[in-house]
Amino acid sequence: MAAHRSGPLKHQNKPHKGWRHHGGASAQRDSKGRVGPKILCKKLKKQPSRVDQRHRASQLRKQKREAVLAEKRQLGSKDGPPHQVLVVPLHSRISLPEAFRLLQNEDLGTVYLNEWGSTHSFMLLSPVLKHRWFFTYARPGDLHTVLDMAKVADTILFLLDAVEGWDSTGDYCLSCLFAQGLPTYTLAVQGLSGLPPKKQVDARKKLSRTVEKRFPDDKLLLLDTQQEAGLLLRQLANQKQRHLAFRDRRAYLFAHVADFVPSEESNLVGTLKISGYVRGRTLNVNSLLHIVGHGDFQMNQIDGPVDPFPLNPRVIKSQKKPSVAMEICATDTAVNMEEDLKVLMKADPDKQETLQTEVTPDPMEGEQTWPTEDELEEANDLLKQRSRVVKKVPRGTSNYQAEWILDEGGENDGESDEYDDLQHEGFMEEESEDESGEEEEECETMTLGESVRDDLYDEKVDEEAEERMLEKYKQERMEEMFPDEMDTPRDVAARIRFQKYRGLKSFRTSPWDPKENLPQDYARIFQFQNFINTRRRIFKEIEEKDVEGAEVGWYVTIHVSHVPVSVVEHFRQGAPLIAFSLLPYEQKMSVLNMVVSRNPGNTEPVKAKEELIFHCGFRRFRASPLFSQHTAGAHSLIATGHLLSVDPDRMVIKRVVLSGHPFKICTKMAVVRYMFFNREDVMWFKPVELRTKWGRRGHIKEPLGTHGHMKCSFDGKLKSQDTVLMNLYKRVFPKWTYDPYVPEPVPWVKSEISSAASEVDME
Repeated sequence: MAAHRSGPLKHQNKPHKGWRHHGGASAQRDSKGRVGPKILCKKLKKQPSRVDQRHRASQLRKQKREAVLAEKRQLGSKDGPPHQVLVVPLHSRISLPEAFRLLQNEDLGTVYLNEWGSTHSFMLLSPVLKHRWFFTYARPGDLHTVLDMAKVADTILFLLDAVEGWDSTGDYCLSCLFAQGLPTYTLAVQGLSGLPPKKQVDARKKLSRTVEKRFPDDKLLLLDTQQEAGLLLRQLANQKQRHLAFRDRRAYLFAHVADFVPSEESNLVGTLKISGYVRGRTLNVNSLLHIVGHGDFQMNQIDGPVDPFPLNPRVIKSQKKPSVAMEICATDTAVNMEEDLKVLMKADPDKQETLQTEVTPDPMEGEQTWPTEDELEEANDLLKQRSRVVKKVPRGTSNYQAEWILDEGGENDGESDEYDDLQHEGFMEEESEDESGEEEEECETMTLGESVRDDLYDEKVDEEAEERMLEKYKQERMEEMFPDEMDTPRDVAARIRFQKYRGLKSFRTSPWDPKENLPQDYARIFQFQNFINTRRRIFKEIEEKDVEGAEVGWYVTIHVSHVPVSVVEHFRQGAPLIAFSLLPYEQKMSVLNMVVSRNPGNTEPVKAKEELIFHCGFRRFRASPLFSQHTAGAHSLIATGHLLSVDPDRMVIKRVVLSGHPFKICTKMAVVRYMFFNREDVMWFKPVELRTKWGRRGHIKEPLGTHGHMKCSFDGKLKSQDTVLMNLYKRVFPKWTYDPYVPEPVPWVKSEISSAASEVDME
């Protein structure tokens, strides 16, 4: 029996290729021995196995865990700076002395009370926990102190009321702190044990619901007893630290002691000696130092005195009673401090950063010539000659009739003929269709000037009626006025009032050179060729380059040169003294463009160029910003935002809209009035494009008369209720009002706006 064989029409299914895995072998099989030219001299990268990938991920997790543990162990240890805790009571019923009494737990260690600049603070050293804390406090009403001390605090301890949590002042303080950037924080409740036992559970539940709005998933700790204070201290010591970028990239210092040595020339300027613990990064003496609220300065020396608050103080045994040991703090041994004083670094003039913040402009650079009086008169005469028109008209035609006769080479569309017939009824009515076949009349040439046309048009203008209609028109459109729509002034010519403005065909695509007509102050600022690349390069150098100087955790004394005596006076009056080292180019002045969003709690209007105070990273400065679309004593948070760019070429454009009313309309042609009030203004703004509120576009044909009426043509039929608009634009520049000295409270904003003469912040 013969076997069955399939015929030529048998259907063949596509073979299944799922067994071929796309790995290294499949790549070699598909390449069929071909090798790319780029890998001829390189090793083929071997794909790590799953075991190797898991091992690599485990190593990365271990490294991160060890880094976090090392950071915890260093902060507050004998080799690191003390754990600085800022205590902020968020309610008026909070008892700050009672909270400090509980935190000064002598069972855990030694407490050192002191008043640094009249700010009541204390140091707690605990050999049992191998940790040392430095506690300070700030009232929510003193906004500058709260924000400045939050810039350097390792942890913020918020004290909440057991019933309400925080009051209006505390809520406002939280808004400002969240806008600036919160470091590590802890929430503690005071007064809960004073409530009846039956109400404590309900009060705690209600407080938890209130706190969730601001601090979701955060635990509330109690601070009513000594035992609860001990638990709070352990929580502070073991808490994971949150990082702020502007602190991690710079060295900073909170002054514990400050001394002023006047110079030989004047008692108002001298050398300021600041003592404190170095934090953040290594402090180099050749870099610049920014004192918050006072400006930038140079350092000339860094000393290394003995740490006044060692975790394990030296023990000196008495000669009379060897069995009695006595702990002596290094603050009481001034002689030993002087003996152990070491000069760590002195400034090198060749490597020291300069304090130059502005460019010295050359007054002769970019000099331009101005036309002479003879050239201006010659241009006016030429303009008058061009304004006189020679036309060929029928014999016997009057000057007024000749104005409405178009030249043979001119435009003669249906709209203009219809418009002319409507505006001047009775003109050449004697001509009829029957006369179209007759012979042409003899013609003559006639020269027409502007004065003839203006006088004939003004004869039919009722000035009193014009004034009445203008007032009525203004009253009717007051409720529907555009935000940037404004009335043309009557006492000043529009070409003079808006001489700095220009018309644009398209606001988005029309060219505008950012270097033209710059103010004189722009010659004093610096401009980066590429700010983003410069910032990236500097940050990379910070991570890779080893800097010589005072290490983190060292107690040092910095000698700051040419400091005004007002700095130390404010410190002695109770203001905190905080210093940050500057990165390269951060002392240079440029234009900062910021993107801000309005704070919901502030609804008062803010005028452009109004003097405000900015908290930007570690800086606090005064400036007068410009705002664009993208009273002394009390402080008000106006807006928050971030830095967009450092670019003087970014333009802030101001727009004004001039409006006019269609007087007589004939389809696409119309006579517009009330936009201008003299003939010269119409001629000046003739090249600018017109638009209407209903979407029509057009241009000015010619002026009519001397009262500002003008003949306009549009791209569509115009409605009588429509409004004719003219957009004018000009570039505005921020004022040079930068002032880093901000010791007194004034209205402020954390900062689309532009602020000129602002020092560059690499963040």
